[in-house]
Amino acid sequence: MPTPFRRDRRSDSPPPRTGTSEMEVLRGFLDYLRSSIAAKVDGAPEPEVRTAKVPSGTNLLGLLHHLTFVESATFLGEQVRDWPSTFHAAAGDDVDDVVARYRRTVARANEVLDGCADLGAPVPRPRPAGPAPSVRWALTHMIEETGRHAGHADILRELIDGATGR
Repeated sequence: MPTPFRRDRRSDSPPPRTGTSEMEVLRGFLDYLRSSIAAKVDGAPEPEVRTAKVPSGTNLLGLLHHLTFVESATFLGEQVRDWPSTFHAAAGDDVDDVVARYRRTVARANEVLDGCADLGAPVPRPRPAGPAPSVRWALTHMIEETGRHAGHADILRELIDGATGR
């Protein structure tokens, strides 16, 4: 018997209104996407939130767990030795844990970005594996990475309980 869907339909949020500088536009869109994916995971039911709904094994909780590692590596200089493992939250982590960890990491990344005035300068983070990327590259990469996974999350959340919208 198919799982009944709740059909919770949130209205879509329009793209953000930002300032006119390149930094304000890039940060505004990144924060918009960060909020969208965190909201998509927040409140998702267990165990479906960690259950693969597609043949690749991708699951909703794992996407946000992965993005936490991407944020830490990109803006905080933390090394990740096993990227495939970042797509799976620990069995003891519940939705609230993973969402809170993501939001804390984003806040720390934003503290780093608050000190950046020059988009062409390297991200001011430890450089254990070579030079840091430019702030412009790091922001653009995180917009692409977060946007791509937010699209995956949209589909996975709808498959879980019918919830749609941003």
